[in-house]
Amino acid sequence: MPDSIAVPTGVQPISFDVHAVRGGSPGGARDDFETMIAQLAAATTPNVRSVAANPGDWGIDAFAGNLGGAITVWQSKYFMPVTTKKHVQQVKESLDNVLKAAVNNGHTVASWILCIPSSMDGPMAAWWDTWAKAREKEYSLVIQLWDETALRKKLLSPEGDDVRRGFYETYAPPTPAPAFMEQLRLVLEVEDDKAAALGSALFIRQMTAAGHVELDSAKRQFFNADLVAREIAHKDVPAEVAALSSANATLHALWEMQFNECAAEDALRALHPRVWRDVRHEHDKLPKSLRLELVHSWGLVHRLVDNRKAGWVKHWRQIAAEHSDR
Repeated sequence: MPDSIAVPTGVQPISFDVHAVRGGSPGGARDDFETMIAQLAAATTPNVRSVAANPGDWGIDAFAGNLGGAITVWQSKYFMPVTTKKHVQQVKESLDNVLKAAVNNGHTVASWILCIPSSMDGPMAAWWDTWAKAREKEYSLVIQLWDETALRKKLLSPEGDDVRRGFYETYAPPTPAPAFMEQLRLVLEVEDDKAAALGSALFIRQMTAAGHVELDSAKRQFFNADLVAREIAHKDVPAEVAALSSANATLHALWEMQFNECAAEDALRALHPRVWRDVRHEHDKLPKSLRLELVHSWGLVHRLVDNRKAGWVKHWRQIAAEHSDR
């Protein structure tokens, strides 16, 4: 039996059988589930795209990354009502196809995510654990499983809310947004003494190394984001802590993807504007309960840099280490 997941009051239970009802046939169910997976991937990961079958889709239902470099692949399989060892061959062929297409088309697979709307039975789960671990070692990639438990968790997260409502809720008149969603946080000015103190911060050191001269707005962004983070840590409300952790994870993944692309293209001078463009694009998808202005979202990226999790130049880790030594 799948692990139970707490469902907030008023939220309809998620039934993956709805894809068969809406699709009207096995093929229609597969297509509908594949569409949902692509939208859920896009809601939880920056820059996700799909590949149209023309005639083949390279074994990719959705992907993130650069098809001239490394990508993360989502592969959906509508196995219902349970995933058993009769599905082993399909799983093997799916990975084989995506790896073969990668070799033929000049990209690599860094991560492969199998998405199924059911749970594996005991024999299948045992096979999967052994097989996935062996393939990770053989091909130097990461293999993940989004089964029904993982999918429900993601669909019930703030990022997956729109996808859940679009695919699994019957139509109902929209309800007014909670008051906490209607009023965004204030953006405060930085007092002169605090701005001067921030001049020696690591995130400013990283920007200076990248050639930035004007830094006042960066200090303001960091200052306001840091206030939000400190308030949430002080209140220690689990839902708010989780929402901030989710936002940080999304922004970190966004920076990391752009850093890797810029490094591969020898274009690290473009890293900062590319990340800022993507933060603007992803801002509205961050947890609404945080009530963030765009300034706060940019500031959270500065906090990642200040916490030695990111940087703006190729040798950012060295700068972080030297800053710590001082």
